[in-house]
Amino acid sequence: MSTSPAGMVELALLRGWLRGIKGAFTYDTLVRRASEHGQHVSERTLRRAVRQTLDGQLPGLRVVVAFAHGAVHAQAHATGASRGADALEVHRAEQTGRALWEAAASAVRRRTQPRPRRVTWVPGHITTQAGLTRAMQRIREEAGNPSLRELAAAPQTAGRLSASALHLALTDKRLPSKRLLTAFVAACHASEAALQALLSARRRITNPLEEDDFTGVGYPCETIDLVAQTEEAARPWTAPEPELDWYDQQLRDEEQTATDSMIAWIDSLTTDEIEDLQRQAEAGDGRDLRTELTALISRAEAAQ
Repeated sequence: MSTSPAGMVELALLRGWLRGIKGAFTYDTLVRRASEHGQHVSERTLRRAVRQTLDGQLPGLRVVVAFAHGAVHAQAHATGASRGADALEVHRAEQTGRALWEAAASAVRRRTQPRPRRVTWVPGHITTQAGLTRAMQRIREEAGNPSLRELAAAPQTAGRLSASALHLALTDKRLPSKRLLTAFVAACHASEAALQALLSARRRITNPLEEDDFTGVGYPCETIDLVAQTEEAARPWTAPEPELDWYDQQLRDEEQTATDSMIAWIDSLTTDEIEDLQRQAEAGDGRDLRTELTALISRAEAAQ
């Protein structure tokens, strides 16, 4: 069996659909009918689209849409429809073309994207925030030094990671949350052992007497229990949160979703877009937009 790009099933299906919807119509006819309805494309472009699928390449989505419009309107004109093609027929043809194109695009991306590097390194015994930061930096290096945006956009994170939160954690400016560590390890394709090592390190940092630094040897059980209760009272952030009822949990989930969306939007802004928003804010009420965005991210990440 051939393993050449031209033999990819998804591209073959797209090519078959293009040829099938074209039928006996000439490319010139498709161009004229498509242009009459706002889909401007050249005959050469339509021909090249079919040839590209033969060469294992993906034609543009706009060309596929033009194919659909041109073919359906050409068929309607050939059958003498006075009002042209039915809008529903055009919509169905376009949706079919889009679905086949998206499937082919996914296949092409899978073929061209390099395989992720599996991180086998596992951190040792960590007791400080600086040590946790160095371990995260080492895992990132083992993964090939992906950018913060690449890590945040990794499908393994499921939207649980933001570039801003990663920057704070990887520069030792904030202790990462358990949620961030879990998403970070998944994005770096590190092992479960690496994740457990990082989570254990975080527990030691937030509650140093919980594990190795206090074994209880030579102390009665009452003393151990008293120390544990004292530590929990002194560090309320380490105590387990009370279980919420379904309504409060739903509200919290909605707030978390809104927070994640807000952080993702801020992270997606380019420098030019931020500058443009800053100029608009200064022209309006003189606000410092950069400071506000930074404060929003800080509050959101602190709540994680």
